[in-house]
Amino acid sequence: MQPSRTSPLGEYKVRRDRTRKSVLDKYEIIGYIAAGTYGRVYKARARIGPPRLVAIKKFKADKEGEQAHYTGISQSACRELALCRELAHENVVTLVEIILEDKCIYMVFEFAEHDLLQIIHFHSHPDRRSIPEGTVKSILWQLLNGVSYLHQNWVLHRDLKPANIMVTADGVVKIGDLGLARLFYKPLQSLFTGDKVVVTIWYRAPELLLGARHYTPAVDMWAVGCIFAELLALRPIFKGEEAKIDNKKTVPFQRNQMQKIVEILGMPSRETWPQLPQHPEYPSLASLRHYPDSLEAWYHSVGAATNARGFQLLRQLLEYNPTRRLTAEQALQHAYFNEMPKVAANVFEGQNVEYPARRVSSEDNDIKTVNPTKRAAAADDGARKKARNE
Repeated sequence: MQPSRTSPLGEYKVRRDRTRKSVLDKYEIIGYIAAGTYGRVYKARARIGPPRLVAIKKFKADKEGEQAHYTGISQSACRELALCRELAHENVVTLVEIILEDKCIYMVFEFAEHDLLQIIHFHSHPDRRSIPEGTVKSILWQLLNGVSYLHQNWVLHRDLKPANIMVTADGVVKIGDLGLARLFYKPLQSLFTGDKVVVTIWYRAPELLLGARHYTPAVDMWAVGCIFAELLALRPIFKGEEAKIDNKKTVPFQRNQMQKIVEILGMPSRETWPQLPQHPEYPSLASLRHYPDSLEAWYHSVGAATNARGFQLLRQLLEYNPTRRLTAEQALQHAYFNEMPKVAANVFEGQNVEYPARRVSSEDNDIKTVNPTKRAAAADDGARKKARNE
């Protein structure tokens, strides 16, 4: 019986696996920030080079019964991996590297100390004042700048909301979480075909609520308008209740959410939105209660009435007709941003507030250390098995 010989490729893989640094070789895990359907996000510090902070997004393996079985990469992860590798902009979160280890995918991003939801919650405390106008304006301008970059590069975010908008300690806005993002240049199928439900319910545009099969970057701009309103009011402007999907084939009409929009913007009409009757859920509008347009009254009620240009911008972002809704590029040129206070590169400029850092837990760390000797032995064993099969 001849001894098995490892092929040159097998030898290369053994050498590569012996020298490859693991996640924990490269990064010290400080704690976990948040968990979601995709897995977990951790705060970590680089062990190699400058001691910079990073956020590590770990995609978990699919589970079958009590045992975890690796069944491949989800569609959401594939899109985020592909898009983040190509994107580079000061207002979009930067991907540092991707690490594949033990059938897990780790996306390493630059770290941001805050997110908009945290900032809004901080100011919503009864003893604190509202977010200063200069801060609101600077946040909104940087958000629009990032969205404009995405749209110019044919990327729809499709899940813009305060929790997905990060802010660094230096006051730079970073758009994050591109798990629902998608390229929209000449799609082979309608965007609805691949993802029947997009955008968190409170930020979902009316054309999506009415079942549009084809939609445009205007859905992101509606979400930006909702975020602008939330920065002013310190609460969501359209806080509806989501009707759950009974099965994956039928998407219910989100009656409560659409009603919340109608209560402030009034009922949409064919005169201002000629394509309205073409939407599958158009007949469902008849079941809603009618209200007059009261957006201006809402704007006064949140104490923002002194700035007429701000209201004009909000009105043009929360436009029912997506073809008349402002684009990101148009919004950046709006007169609102030319008035005092001026837009600042640091959104915290002029503030004496110290926002709390994002909450980090030192428990529930499921990024485990892999012994280098054990990893190399496994590589050797794998190479020998492959050689025997050959």
